[in-house]
Amino acid sequence: MSEPARAYVTLDDLLKLRHRATGFSFLPRQPVHSLLAGRHASRVRGRGLDFEELRPYVEGDDTRAIDWPATARFGRAHVRIYNEERDRSVLLLVDQRLSMFFGSRHAMKSVAAAEAAALAAWRITSLGDRAGAIIFSESDIVEVRPRARETAVRQIAGALARQNQALRIGADKAAEPDLLNDALRRATRLATHDWLICLITDAFGANETTVELVTRMTSHNDVLTIFIHDPLEASLPDIGNVVMADAASQIEVDTSAHGLRARFATDFIARRDRIETFSRDRAIPILPISTEHDVVDQLRQLLGRRLARARGAGHGG
Repeated sequence: MSEPARAYVTLDDLLKLRHRATGFSFLPRQPVHSLLAGRHASRVRGRGLDFEELRPYVEGDDTRAIDWPATARFGRAHVRIYNEERDRSVLLLVDQRLSMFFGSRHAMKSVAAAEAAALAAWRITSLGDRAGAIIFSESDIVEVRPRARETAVRQIAGALARQNQALRIGADKAAEPDLLNDALRRATRLATHDWLICLITDAFGANETTVELVTRMTSHNDVLTIFIHDPLEASLPDIGNVVMADAASQIEVDTSAHGLRARFATDFIARRDRIETFSRDRAIPILPISTEHDVVDQLRQLLGRRLARARGAGHGG
């Protein structure tokens, strides 16, 4: 029998992920297998550029960097050289609503989302960028302004742990689908220009307003979606009468009823298709993270450097 899904995550758990936040990157130069490669690469701008110098063209320079007015003035080709800015603001929108307090395998969706956010924050700050967060639940919406280094991660991790541990079955609250859009509205006010916005959610409550808000953000920023899901959502097994719980109640259901299983699957497919459609239409990368497997392993598979490892294995063999 498999172990029950982990229901909660602690601050210590999230801080320990620092040493596992390797082997993946949110930067635009990705391995060819990565979901951020190809058509998505142009949608992830990376750091901004500061002008450094104007110098004569040498063989191997990018011809797109040629400064034609300077070339005409000096009588020979010149190129403009830029340096990357030292940091970029990354905003993590992390879903800790009651709909996330569900899981059948390795961890609850809420735990997977918190771990994904912490791993992203550790990786982002290790590269010199600034990380901030908007963590939303039925209890509160917490805003953490972007900061650099370990200070930022500790603040984000602390807010994540508090929101996560506040989730309870039977809580005197109902799931609120509109909170997703409330968080996105906050993000549009905070993220002004050339930010990377990472939405970590199960897409509960996503609607036309969600599409409008995300579209508005993509006009001046990059958006990346981490779609958190549980295997049971896609395929409810036929195991007879079982007690199922959401955050507000517990009920006994007959999983042998074909109609029930069909409705369960249809709801999940609708949410998945909705987020995939607006992600595809706007060239927004979408990373599916399942509660069935370790989050670090999944991020490394989706954003990591398997190509480099495969080449290394080939040379070793």
